Amino acid sequence: MLRDAGVDARTVPQLDDLISGLGEDVAFALMTEETLRSADLRLLSEWIKAQPSWSDLPFIILTARGGGPERNPAAGRLSELLGNVSFIERPFHPTTFVSVARSSMRGRRRQYEARNRIEEVREGQRRLQIALEAGRLGAWEFNLADNGLTASQTCREIFGRAATDNFTYEDLLHMIHPEDLEAMQAAVRHSIETGSEYAITYRIVRSDGSIRAVETRAQLDRDRAGRPVKLVGVSADITDRMQAEAQQRHHHVMLEERVVERTRELEETHQQMLAEVSQRERAEEQLRQAQKMEMIGQLTGGVAHDFNNLLMAVLGNLELLRKHVNGDAKTARLIDGAYQGAQRGASLTQRLLAFARRQDLQVGPVNLGTLVADMQGLLQQSVGSAIVIDMHIPAHLPPVLADANQIELALLNLVVNARDAMRDGGAIRVELHEAEQASSTGGLACGPYVVLSVIDQGVGMDAETLQKAIEPFFSTKELGKGTGLGLSMVHGLALQLEGELKLASAPGKGTTAQLWIPVSATDVPQPEQAAAAETTTTNAPRRILLVDDDALIAMSSADMLTDLGHEVMEVYSGKEALTLLDGGEAFDLMITDYSMPGMTGGELVKAVRARFPTMPIVMASGYADLPPGTEIDVARLGKPYSQEQLALVLSKLM
Repeated sequence: MLRDAGVDARTVPQLDDLISGLGEDVAFALMTEETLRSADLRLLSEWIKAQPSWSDLPFIILTARGGGPERNPAAGRLSELLGNVSFIERPFHPTTFVSVARSSMRGRRRQYEARNRIEEVREGQRRLQIALEAGRLGAWEFNLADNGLTASQTCREIFGRAATDNFTYEDLLHMIHPEDLEAMQAAVRHSIETGSEYAITYRIVRSDGSIRAVETRAQLDRDRAGRPVKLVGVSADITDRMQAEAQQRHHHVMLEERVVERTRELEETHQQMLAEVSQRERAEEQLRQAQKMEMIGQLTGGVAHDFNNLLMAVLGNLELLRKHVNGDAKTARLIDGAYQGAQRGASLTQRLLAFARRQDLQVGPVNLGTLVADMQGLLQQSVGSAIVIDMHIPAHLPPVLADANQIELALLNLVVNARDAMRDGGAIRVELHEAEQASSTGGLACGPYVVLSVIDQGVGMDAETLQKAIEPFFSTKELGKGTGLGLSMVHGLALQLEGELKLASAPGKGTTAQLWIPVSATDVPQPEQAAAAETTTTNAPRRILLVDDDALIAMSSADMLTDLGHEVMEVYSGKEALTLLDGGEAFDLMITDYSMPGMTGGELVKAVRARFPTMPIVMASGYADLPPGTEIDVARLGKPYSQEQLALVLSKLM
């Protein structure tokens, strides 16, 4: 009955076999009362007592007599022994039996969830302890009800107390310098009365007579009724810092005196100091801007990745639906319109992923001179007859390491931006030249680069606008005339190629955009070599295991695979996939998503490789790069993908 209900069940002949098979994968144990009557239950009792604190394995006992301990005293003894036990009186209805079994499984699942939460809390406490020790912060709690003080080992060390010493609140008060005691107690009272942060610096006198400065911060903790219960905070010995600050102030006074005495002699030094301060401020502003852009990139990339998954399901289903139109022109037109709209959405997400540096690039040696020259006609059509595209391309340029399609899109974006800035027409200069980066500055490493420049004669930008130019959705154009993603896409592409986008502009003087692209160590492959490397698709039917936690994507991908003639088994987690494989299911290939809860695609691949080293595996992901530390050698498929792309990847693997 359990197997018919979809529950994986194993039977054992004896109680000893059951005990030896009780692992963490067991959701509940099913036994008959007759078996337990004639068995030695000591080993079972020891196993139950040895369970972790979070574990209380459910037991289901089939009994011939119900009615509770009064009618069946043995049931009462079993309840005391087993704890989490359910009795089912025979004969019983299958629905009742399956319901009790599923209830036990849900209870066991909640136990695993509780275990995970306990482990998360412990890990958080461990990290907090490491952080406190690393920062030399002493943690403490002050109970308002009984004035009880609890202090960590680091806190005791700050106050000069040994771990074995008794350290009470009265002891603390006696240690505080007499001149600081009243202020400290007033700060405590103020925090308790108002609920504000307790923050104060005071001096303490240790038992050896040494005086130390202590900085203390705390928050008021309340009970569920809102009543103040305790102060929880940290303390730090800042004596060395205060001495250093005092010494710094002393040196500052001495410096001022010397400046007064020798102003003329030290003028140059003074100017140099001002320049260093200004440089530091500029560096701090650049750091804040970089952090801001990183934060925006993370947010943008996350939204784009989720939207990519939705488009994956839409595009896949529309592509399959096209095959079933059967000559209905109106339906075909409607499907084509929906497909084109979804593709535009995919293009938008690719721009967002480009800004977040998460788009999937096809990087290789590229002849940038040929690529730019071949685009002159397209660029001229894009800007119209009022503007001239003026190209300056050297005869010989080294190949660059880039994605040709993305470079074309980036150049088109830069030229269109230049066009929109030139309301009265003119010329846009597109030029290429070699450059050598002598030292690592900004975002560029040392080495050779080819610089693609787009120079316009437009209205230009002031410093404030220039600073925001690469932010996504920032635009100076009128409403409806641009998405504000052009420069942000080029910026993200440059960083992903380990290059840089440099902008220079001033009001009324136009704008210069430079895309620095690193030179490739290898030459551009010949066309015949590239053609020889291509593979053709095959329609040989295969049995494929598809793993994706998103049901929409799993359904769409399964339909595409089925349409290609393959047999597909869908599962929605890594654990389900391993259960199928361990259960003897045979597959020719596995396709898995990467971002899945519980077990990631990377973890699943490693587990499957350990069991089936030769099984072909495809990793599908909307991100260009997997997280650091994910070292797996599998075929990659970028989302959203078409049926043709899916078939091509499968043909290469099988």
